Amino acid sequence: MSAVTFRAGAAARQAPRSWLSAARRDRELARLAAGGTLDVLVVGGGVVGAGVALDAASRGLSVALLERDDLAAGTSSASSKLVHGGLRYLAAGDVPLAWESAAERHILMQRVAPHLVRSLAFVTPYGPGFVSPHGALATVGTHLADLLRHAARTPGARLPAPHRIDAAAATALAPALRRDGLAGAVQHWDGQLYDDARLVVALARTAALHGAAILTRCAVESVDGGRVAGLDRRGGGRFELRAQVVINAAGVWAGRLDPAIRLRPSKGTHLVVRAGTLGLPRAGLNVAVPGEHNRYLIALPEPNGTVYIGLTDDPVDGPVPDRCEPTEADVDYLLGVLSTALDRPLTRADVVGGYAGMRPLVDDGTHPQSGTADLSRRHVVSDNGERLITVVGGKLTTYRRMAADAVDLAVRAYRLPADRRGNTDRLPLVGAAPADRLAAVRAPRRLVARYGTEAPQVAALAEADPRLLEPIADGIPVLGVELAFGVRAEGAVDVDDLLQRRTRCALVADWHAAARPAARAALG
Repeated sequence: MSAVTFRAGAAARQAPRSWLSAARRDRELARLAAGGTLDVLVVGGGVVGAGVALDAASRGLSVALLERDDLAAGTSSASSKLVHGGLRYLAAGDVPLAWESAAERHILMQRVAPHLVRSLAFVTPYGPGFVSPHGALATVGTHLADLLRHAARTPGARLPAPHRIDAAAATALAPALRRDGLAGAVQHWDGQLYDDARLVVALARTAALHGAAILTRCAVESVDGGRVAGLDRRGGGRFELRAQVVINAAGVWAGRLDPAIRLRPSKGTHLVVRAGTLGLPRAGLNVAVPGEHNRYLIALPEPNGTVYIGLTDDPVDGPVPDRCEPTEADVDYLLGVLSTALDRPLTRADVVGGYAGMRPLVDDGTHPQSGTADLSRRHVVSDNGERLITVVGGKLTTYRRMAADAVDLAVRAYRLPADRRGNTDRLPLVGAAPADRLAAVRAPRRLVARYGTEAPQVAALAEADPRLLEPIADGIPVLGVELAFGVRAEGAVDVDDLLQRRTRCALVADWHAAARPAARAALG
């Protein structure tokens, strides 16, 4: 692919309003810096910040989003890629939070982003020698979670009811499972994102469709009564923007703008192995952590031929770093726990990549001595009384509820001129469509799974060079048009944007190296 030139065909020359590009970003920053007052200025380009921008823009408010790096550059691209129904929260006794997760999962799977969420089966093994000898707790928990699924009206065709399966059925779904002592497994279903970063990009592009300015590479240096001073990290100059209200959705870095916010960040690490290493699993695998109550590691098969193994839950002490990476201790812990349930223990040689992110957990003072695994995943929305609203906590699954709560408070507290109530529970993202419509889209299946109804537009970028419909390098499933679309329509401005977040090639070390020439060509 390195010899291919990335030129758009005729079908791509008239850019739709949802398309983000470096040129559009530069124009919109210059326009906003020239003067005027926005209704809402959002700080943070993760899933919550992009959700806030969409919610506010869809109500008819003038909106800009400032992100110091790239969309989903922080925590939102380092999740387990699950849209889950709150099974863990049920086990902790937090039924309201579990219900919120189940309800938001339904909205994402059925209306907002059905093209980006698929149903994934999970198996929780039990028997002599396993942490769970009888599977009773998993059986009760999954059936309670299924009651919430039913109450949220998610069809059983999307998320079937849980049930027990025998050892043969369990190993058919998870071939690497240890046979010795395996009596059976509890099987249940949950939602899995094709890619968490792709959800963030779709949110930002849908917000742009509704008039929001999406400004990446804009670092906020100070916020004072609706005045935001920032640095254009792309162009090098400083700017000042004004807004009726600033919504701080900076995640673990929210305290930099509002020192009153008390967080206890938690680091979550995942490892990446090739699917063949675990026998090409067709289901996620839950492995109970020895010595800990109701805590599991997960092994998640991904559509790109890999498996993600996670995850840790460790406090981040001291100043919050800009980035975090898996440590040697993380690798040893994840491999060690997962291997307790496998026929063949995994070794470091099996690991082909990894990633880590930080959860913005709210410090409510109830667990001063415990680890972060015991902290609530509830979200908090607060107003400092000086036109700064902060939204923190929560989970990727509940981003929409968090965004709606923040915009509701902004509209109410600062009398913003919203011309309608929030409707993001019924607002499809770009590319969204029901399964029957997606099945009829005429484009490569990989593109349909990642772009939904926009897949033909992505494929059309190959009109000038059909080789763009080929993989960008041997052994990598990413097609050339995906890189081209990342630059033309998804706001990517450098190689890391393309490989870290638009395509996720960087999650596998050898893919990352092999894909760099094609990424540079796409940017050129």
